[in-house]
Amino acid sequence: MAREVWADGAAYEAYVGRWSRLVAADFLAGLDQPPGLRWLDVGCGTGALTSTVLARTEPARVDGVDPSEGFVAHARTRVDDPRVAFHVGDARSLPLPDATVDVVVSGLALNFVPDPARAWRSSPASSLRAAWPPPTSGTTPRAW
Repeated sequence: MAREVWADGAAYEAYVGRWSRLVAADFLAGLDQPPGLRWLDVGCGTGALTSTVLARTEPARVDGVDPSEGFVAHARTRVDDPRVAFHVGDARSLPLPDATVDVVVSGLALNFVPDPARAWRSSPASSLRAAWPPPTSGTTPRAW
């Protein structure tokens, strides 16, 4: 079962995704970002955090990146908004040009990235506004 959970979007949703949506709302509330920004969700999975960004922050655009083709395919079927684009990619080598995002977030993924510092350096953010919930608390944002 464990292997399928990390490859199949529907299986992941039943296992972890439902909790990700609860964490995402509290996480974004603590960031207090203005509307109209360009967001990047690194390790977007099935789109839980991405959909919450769309619903709560009035973004200009949201790009979601995840290495799992199954998760990205699932996200594309669940998140229907012209402001969002999902990409299969690696956090250490993001498939976006420099200075194309304002805010970088990662809900539950950075602890799976082998070299998080490299992922940070590859960020296409136009500023250093990035945050993720620490794995130990689950909901309190921490900014870099």
